[in-house]
Amino acid sequence: MSSACFNGGLKRLFSAATLCVVVMASGCATGPNANPRDPIEPWNRGVYQFNDAVDRAVIKPVATVYKDVLPQPVRTGVHNFFNNLQDAWSFVNNALQLKAEPAANSLVRFGVNTFLGLGGVLDIATEMRIERYTEDFGQTLGYWGVGAGPYLVLPLLGPSTVRDTAALPVDAQGNLVSNVSDVPARNSATGLNLLDRRANLLGATDILDQVALDPYTFTRDAFLQRRRNQVYDGNPPDEPELPAQSAQ
Repeated sequence: MSSACFNGGLKRLFSAATLCVVVMASGCATGPNANPRDPIEPWNRGVYQFNDAVDRAVIKPVATVYKDVLPQPVRTGVHNFFNNLQDAWSFVNNALQLKAEPAANSLVRFGVNTFLGLGGVLDIATEMRIERYTEDFGQTLGYWGVGAGPYLVLPLLGPSTVRDTAALPVDAQGNLVSNVSDVPARNSATGLNLLDRRANLLGATDILDQVALDPYTFTRDAFLQRRRNQVYDGNPPDEPELPAQSAQ
């Protein structure tokens, strides 16, 4: 497949996702002071508040118990295992982005940790100083010129963009856990992965509660900056100036 066809297909996928967001948010009034990166802020804030309520009531307490009950070596092994699965998908995305060394590193990491690290529970590759290059399909879309699009907060999944939302089904298929045929085992592994990720963010969310005057804005700006750095491998071009917002 030529790069032009590939790029065109990605942009059609992005356009379809953009249309879905426009339809979904058609009832949300943004007003004259809307942030150009966050044109559906009223919708996003509502979803953010819903996610925050669910997190405080259910997810954070469970993650806290998980962290308090399980010994650190066990939690490290769980974290390593899912990072190893991510390395396999990172190999695919690095290859799609024509990044030879990162693709090779990802493949070697996956092989070493799978066969020498007890299926990935031990991170032997890091001890061997094989660098990790984590990539997902949203970053691949960005590499091929698909813009991030508007900021979007997804129910339960949290911060995203239109581009990253369009990439989610592909990332889901690339997750090796999703290919497990036994449904209870697959669901348990997925839940454990999410629980591990949330437990690793407990300290960050506590700091956010303490220092951020507006947690929504802080989270949005931090997420967009982080994703931009990821897409451009830590060296993003200068952003174009945003239009000045009119005064109320």
